[in-house]
Amino acid sequence: MKVLHHEATALGTSLLMQRDTPREHAELQARVLVDAELKGHPSHGLQRLPRLLTRIDRGLADPRATGSSRWRSDAVLEIDGGRGLGPVVAMNALHLLGQRVTSSGIALAAIHNSNHLGMLAWYVEQVAALGHIGIALSTSEALVHPHGGTRAMLGTNPLAIAVPTAARPLVLDLATSTVSMGKVHHHARNGRPLPEGWARDADGHPTTDAERAKSGSIAPFGGAKGYGIGMAIELLVAALAGSALAPEIRGTLDAEAVCNKGDVLMVISAASAPHIAQQLADYLDAVRASPAAEQDCPVRVPGDGAAERRAHSLHNGFDISPSLWAELQALTRSAPASPASPASPSTHQGQQQ
Repeated sequence: MKVLHHEATALGTSLLMQRDTPREHAELQARVLVDAELKGHPSHGLQRLPRLLTRIDRGLADPRATGSSRWRSDAVLEIDGGRGLGPVVAMNALHLLGQRVTSSGIALAAIHNSNHLGMLAWYVEQVAALGHIGIALSTSEALVHPHGGTRAMLGTNPLAIAVPTAARPLVLDLATSTVSMGKVHHHARNGRPLPEGWARDADGHPTTDAERAKSGSIAPFGGAKGYGIGMAIELLVAALAGSALAPEIRGTLDAEAVCNKGDVLMVISAASAPHIAQQLADYLDAVRASPAAEQDCPVRVPGDGAAERRAHSLHNGFDISPSLWAELQALTRSAPASPASPASPSTHQGQQQ
């Protein structure tokens, strides 16, 4: 079924505000989820909202928190998210980095004790809109097996980069796994098999069964190269944010534990000369115009497909499973559970500090 973006955003905002989420926070969280739907990535969209609502109800997420921060050095900001909503904590961090980058040229935020960010492209796009280069890194539970291995030992460890140009910015957003675990969950929810090579089951055997893959592991993208990049992000984020490593991380795919993954956001001043921005835009156009391997499949650059899907969905609505939409609508008719007192810090939380 088709849903219009303003309907979905209004529903998400309403559900969050039922849990005493400030309107500004609720609208931001809902926009981030709906933006993923518009770009054709439902794995990071509204299917995550019921779990997030449960996390709020159980005191695992504080919808009012924005995070507390201190400058570790002139250009490095340390943030304790206070269990806040991922987009709220991250956008507060980017606001502080934007103020600092005018004098430092580069500013970095290392975040712990914050909930799932959603698609990283959202954040770097906000940075690029201000004329800066944005880089975002995050970690997750152990979901990816090493190259040559069978047991999940790394997170999906996504990376996003946005570089402003005189036209649309270049936007790269990818997981270092073949797919995100959210996409595996999306296949399972819709009863669709996985392509071969995506995942292994809990016993380490290759599987195309999405339900079995949920308790198994995903392959790193690009074999040893993707594995190496994922490992580098794993250590880089933990070293900067003081967050847990993948085998000890919880809280991005469950409603049972405090979220103890880490995030790193970077803002870098781009060259101010107008001809540089135009040069970048011209180069991207030249890449798009280069000979295609197949005549009906023109060359694209990272971010083109997502931008086109978003523009189309803004006018025509996006597809959502009827069962998920019905589940979300049903949640508006049920009173939320009384807010739980914050859960006791788990044994994993201490590794965040």
